[in-house]
Amino acid sequence: MHIVLYQPDIPQNTGTILRLAACLNLTVDIIEPCGFVWDDAKLRRSGMDYLDQVNVQKHMSWDVYLKQRDANRRLVLLTTKSDVVYTKCNFTPFDDLVLGSESKGAPIDIHEKADLRLTIPMNPNARSLNVAISCALVVGEALRQLDAFPRSA
Repeated sequence: MHIVLYQPDIPQNTGTILRLAACLNLTVDIIEPCGFVWDDAKLRRSGMDYLDQVNVQKHMSWDVYLKQRDANRRLVLLTTKSDVVYTKCNFTPFDDLVLGSESKGAPIDIHEKADLRLTIPMNPNARSLNVAISCALVVGEALRQLDAFPRSA
């Protein structure tokens, strides 16, 4: 399973997601440009010493990512613009979980390219959850379904 961050804006969120991926043995694809300098101290502060343990693949653009990715993988977009609740999805080990940028979300072409669009139900008076929290909720459900959490020694 891969986590795909489309043009992330906030280094603390990216660092937190990288730490999550390191702890759960997931790959993270970063679609550039990022809204921060990659070696930003804020990224290191939230990712801590886990950043050296995560498999990160950076892509210069969405088009480059699409050309480089395995076409047999499924693009699963997390979005507020869906009626499909993430807990109703049957996840596969070949899912790429796509999260849009914090400030703009995912553009329409990513919505159109996605094989599946999922949402997290929440209070209708709230706009959205933090991207790192959204990522953790959905990754947790996917790994639970797949019985794919890392095993302790």
